Amino acid sequence: MATLPSDNTVAEAGPTPPQRKKDRTHWLYIMVIIAVFAGAAIGLIAPEAGKALEPLGKAFIALIKMIIAPIIFCTIVLGVGSVAKAATVGKVGGIALIYFLIMATFALVIGLVVGNLIHPGEGLKLEPYEAAAGGESNGTVDFLMSLIPGSIPVLPTLVLALLVGFALQSMGKAGEPVLTGIRHIQAVVFKLMMMIMWAAPVGAFGAIAAVVGKTGWAAIGAMATLMGAFYLTCALFIVIVLGSILKIVTGLNIFLLLKYLAREFLLIFSTSSSESALPRLIAKMEHAGVSKPVVGITVPTGYSFNLDGTAIYLTMASLFVSTAMGMPMSLPEQISLLVFMIIASKGAAGVSGAGLATLAAGLQSHRPELLDGMGVIVGIDKFMSECRALTNFTGNAVATLLIGKWTHEIDIDQARAALNGSSPFDELSLEPDAHGAPAPGAWDDQSEKAKVSTNA
Repeated sequence: MATLPSDNTVAEAGPTPPQRKKDRTHWLYIMVIIAVFAGAAIGLIAPEAGKALEPLGKAFIALIKMIIAPIIFCTIVLGVGSVAKAATVGKVGGIALIYFLIMATFALVIGLVVGNLIHPGEGLKLEPYEAAAGGESNGTVDFLMSLIPGSIPVLPTLVLALLVGFALQSMGKAGEPVLTGIRHIQAVVFKLMMMIMWAAPVGAFGAIAAVVGKTGWAAIGAMATLMGAFYLTCALFIVIVLGSILKIVTGLNIFLLLKYLAREFLLIFSTSSSESALPRLIAKMEHAGVSKPVVGITVPTGYSFNLDGTAIYLTMASLFVSTAMGMPMSLPEQISLLVFMIIASKGAAGVSGAGLATLAAGLQSHRPELLDGMGVIVGIDKFMSECRALTNFTGNAVATLLIGKWTHEIDIDQARAALNGSSPFDELSLEPDAHGAPAPGAWDDQSEKAKVSTNA
């Protein structure tokens, strides 16, 4: 005779822990890659059919335009609050912010210099969608395009966001509920952005098919040139710029640091986001001899403000679009774009696709007619996202060691031992204990208070 399980058996089993929602963004990356190759094949095999698919790219760019202003507004308002919070933690926060500003500017300048040297996109001769249409219109396409809301001017939005951010900071605690509300709105905006990004395969397919249909192998060559130049620039930035600063200030070797962070690089490469390696970076920097307060302030702040790879990408991609459309930017326009990107690139830390929105914001604020050329960038953006994330992550690791040295909060002997392998990192230290408490090196009360933003 079957017996029912006793109460003790049920008690021992305990409640079923809620299952975490699976991250399915890797499917998005796979679909974009397939769409790029399919679009290129259609453009080469049937050029006229490829040109006819152009409205797909146009519709996707229209969706990106729609979301630019809300993203810029939310991120800048919250970014002003983040700067104020970082500044309140004293010497470490102040040094970190100054260093991040200098390095972001330097990375943007490098992107502009390389872009002007190689002239990516030269010979593509892309046309604005309206000009390419040749006066013909399709009633169905026009109707569907009319369903997408128009874009909001970016520069007035940026100015308003800065004013609102400073006003809320001057209000002190009275402004915190508003900041909390904007943080919730930002979550909704980023969720909408992620929904739009799921349409990226369709947009990339149409845009690549149309471009290749018009220019043939020239388009593929131009895209390969941009990707190769970007990867090479990021590699040289890490080895020469970051490596030199690290060696001069701390005496540590950049190649040993890269080897020390090898597991984190593999994790970032598989997810295209440096956010996945954040807890591990905190633990490894503490193991490398940097004090907990410095790590707790520098790493989270850097994830929002020290985006070297993203800065290089934004300027090189902007020059690629302007050159491909036969509308090269003058030097004053490039400098103006650089200043805008220094401010707006803080909005590139968030979710997949936010960097694309920031690029669109920069183009719309300076040369709105260039936005129509972004369809090609959508197709190859995913190929460059891993390099952006790896460069951002390396920059934050180097920044933590540098600021630890400048504030005398680093044990250099322990840092050398950790990097050369004589003091190996204990991987088990990242596991939670039997009671589910955070592992040593994970967020503690002090680092939680110092946290500014953890998205990148």
